[in-house]
Amino acid sequence: MNSLKSASIGFVLFAFVTGCLSTGMWLRSANDWRQHLFVAHHRGHVLFDHLLFGEPLPDDLQTTSLSPKDAALADQGKFERMSDIPRPALVTRLSIGDSSFALRADTPLKIVSISPKIRYPLSELDLSDGRSSRNTLGAFMNLMARYCSEAVLLVKVADKEWMRVEGKGVWHCGASPVDRRLLAILLALVSVVSVLSLAANMANRFTDFAKILSDRQTVDRTKQIQMTGPAELRAIIAAVNAYREEERKHLSERAIIMSGVSHDLGTPATRLRLRAATIEDLELRRKFEADIEQMTGIIESVLTYTRAELSTEAPRKLSLTSLVEAIVADYVDMGSPVKLEPIQNIVFEEGRSIFMSRQKQNELDSGSPLLVEGRPLALRRAIGNLIDNALKYGRNATIRLEADANDARILVEDEGGAVLADDLEDLTRPFKRGANAQSSKGFGMGLTIVSSIALEHGGDLTFGPGRAGTVAQLRIPRG
Repeated sequence: MNSLKSASIGFVLFAFVTGCLSTGMWLRSANDWRQHLFVAHHRGHVLFDHLLFGEPLPDDLQTTSLSPKDAALADQGKFERMSDIPRPALVTRLSIGDSSFALRADTPLKIVSISPKIRYPLSELDLSDGRSSRNTLGAFMNLMARYCSEAVLLVKVADKEWMRVEGKGVWHCGASPVDRRLLAILLALVSVVSVLSLAANMANRFTDFAKILSDRQTVDRTKQIQMTGPAELRAIIAAVNAYREEERKHLSERAIIMSGVSHDLGTPATRLRLRAATIEDLELRRKFEADIEQMTGIIESVLTYTRAELSTEAPRKLSLTSLVEAIVADYVDMGSPVKLEPIQNIVFEEGRSIFMSRQKQNELDSGSPLLVEGRPLALRRAIGNLIDNALKYGRNATIRLEADANDARILVEDEGGAVLADDLEDLTRPFKRGANAQSSKGFGMGLTIVSSIALEHGGDLTFGPGRAGTVAQLRIPRG
């Protein structure tokens, strides 16, 4: 499908043509049936006139007299025992002019049809008072013409003899017109389904593209989005790819500038440190050195954040369990109060199946690795920043792992008391520091970097109350 516009025009024309065809087929079939039933009704009138007045019959009707034996059986109402009739013999009877029917007294008329397949539904006939026998016979033949049956018609008018009527050209199956109304309905349905399929297909393509854009893990910023779909969607993808490439260039330029600034500030900072060392006033020298350290630290923090936004590291399959254990081991080796809670068997629910009313539960053994798709260096930096933040403001850090069918979660809990989650969410903005940050080192970029890394993996960073303090939760999709 090269173009949504051309495809839409094509399908609209297709729907219009098929709609016209189905409408024409329906109208033609309806007209053929209306003409067929009109002819059958008229043949009833002609047959009545022939039986009562001897008028000639058309070629599609033939009448013969019953044998004396069959005539006697007919007078007795034993039509099933007559000779040369269809088997099985399903009899439909209608009489006009006797006391058994609440009809207007008119020319006495007895009508009997013997069919091998059907008893005709007399409830479909208009037998209201005032309807003549002539019209009633026409209506009865109209009723027979509606159904496909090799039936035999027996008629007796007034005191005349029973007559056998053959009407192959009126009510037999071969006389019925071809009914194309079902085909017309199928053609209309094909047209509607085709148009709906086009709309659904186009909607799915745009929905898939929107999902790719929103899924930060699927969209690797180092790769371009594959150009598929109609020309309009490919044009949008090309524009998005161009924008993302331009954004990467700006980020790269920013990183280069920040790196250059950091490098260029290195020499003056070194000179300032040397000159500050000559200051005899210890308090003044300490302030100078602190300002120099803060200045270079801010530059390095911004550079680290910019590098995190660039996402130059390629994602790969890794064991989140092993990564967290290695990070905690490094902190323990340095004597930091960091501990990893024993990893329990992780129970998670899979997606609900249309064949099952309950969700299936799976269990991940504590000895099995928790695999995710991610960037190991970026995740190490993010987890390290969360641990550093917990140690800085909460004295201790406790780490645990949780997972379900879709996501893996790294929870880092401190012991610094309850802090409002909104306040912590505010700290994910650049250069924002907590109210108790005056006594600790830092530049307000740690949680910002963690949040950026979480977003690059398709996850997020959230906060909530814990057992002894505040819990920072880093969520990433399992991939």
